[in-house]
Amino acid sequence: MNKLLRQSTKFTALLISVLLLVWRPAAATLTIHITEGVEGALPIALVPFAVTGTEKLPVSLTEVIGADLVTTGRFAPLPENDLIERPDESTKVEYSLWRNKRVDYVVVGKIQLLSPDNYSAQFELVDVIKGTRMIGQTFQAKASGLRRVAHLISDQIYEAITGQRGAFDTYLAYVTITKDRRGKSIYRLAVADVDGANEQMIYESTWPIFSPAWSPDATRLAFVVLRAGSPELYIQNVYSKYAQKVAAFQGLNNAPAWSPDGRRMALTLSKDGNAEIYIMAVDSKKLIRITNSYAVETEAAWAADGSALFFTSDRGGKPQIYRVKITDHGSSGPAQRLTFDGDYNARAAVSPDGKHIAMVNGGGEKSRIGVLDMDTEQFTIVTDMDTKLAESPSFAPNGGMIIYETRADDKGVLVVTSADGRVKHRLSLQSGDVRQPAWSPYKRGE
Repeated sequence: MNKLLRQSTKFTALLISVLLLVWRPAAATLTIHITEGVEGALPIALVPFAVTGTEKLPVSLTEVIGADLVTTGRFAPLPENDLIERPDESTKVEYSLWRNKRVDYVVVGKIQLLSPDNYSAQFELVDVIKGTRMIGQTFQAKASGLRRVAHLISDQIYEAITGQRGAFDTYLAYVTITKDRRGKSIYRLAVADVDGANEQMIYESTWPIFSPAWSPDATRLAFVVLRAGSPELYIQNVYSKYAQKVAAFQGLNNAPAWSPDGRRMALTLSKDGNAEIYIMAVDSKKLIRITNSYAVETEAAWAADGSALFFTSDRGGKPQIYRVKITDHGSSGPAQRLTFDGDYNARAAVSPDGKHIAMVNGGGEKSRIGVLDMDTEQFTIVTDMDTKLAESPSFAPNGGMIIYETRADDKGVLVVTSADGRVKHRLSLQSGDVRQPAWSPYKRGE
């Protein structure tokens, strides 16, 4: 056995042992716990929508909207008991009353049952200080679609006030584990709304699942199944739930990452002896090797414009983030080291605008999430000082938030933080662990 193959075999054994150690039982829907916000959050009143045609709605739109806005840390919804009036349209808002209450914005609306299981939902946002109507829209949806209507309204409110596109109408993918009646672990790949609702199990296996990665149109997930100790790479359509095996070479088939155009996928293979970065054409499965090193090269992430790959390598002795420019035919020039803060930086995640890279910093018994500003080269830790373990960072599609995995109360939880680390909320299961989060892109055409 040559030196590279021995190194790759050792790396594979280490990777598998680590993966098996981190998994714990998990089940149930994600729930949100607000842990940290921003002082001076904007006061906003969410007036319960007037309802006609039915006595009870399947979901309260204003409750969902309020929960969405609170998680950003930028808004402080007024308690319902403190509402001084309950108008159902902007022309009925008494601005002076809300100014005296020191409320900056008011949301009003109406919901009407048009026919069995067919609703009309109208909302308006008003600026109390200026005394003007800012935005408004009417939606039609079935009962099952009202929660999504609430997320769409939250997106519009967020963008109108902050100037940044909202990300409430997107999805989270993550991995859970449950025990069957015989005590055997069942691994599941799940997809849910960003508030943890509408959880759907996409793929189930008796073998560990890890590294979910969204396609740029948010319709497919790539992920790895550790089948009998051998990683295999799959692509799953989240709507048809059809899974296709796309890589099962000898050795590693790990760390999938879709190109921005969805035609290619970067991945780690060790089929030639060493763990290297390859690019695979999704349709033809044709492979192009990108790195060629004695070191372990893994965890590739695409530049926002598809012109380069960021990846983890220990070619300098310790894991660090490198960048290599690429063309349709492979790499273009030598790889450049990007990280120098600490002796461990890995698992790069690139912001949608390409201006920031989130990563795992520290490693060992204490790992944190750091963010590198590509323009200023400033490096910022966004996790709390008392965080002992932080892994798997993933940017929201608007770049304003990052989700990562950590541990709390002796179980795996997911934490969403603002990109500057000032705002945080935690998503956890009622019992068990949750791991490997991946935040979806925006749906194409929306």
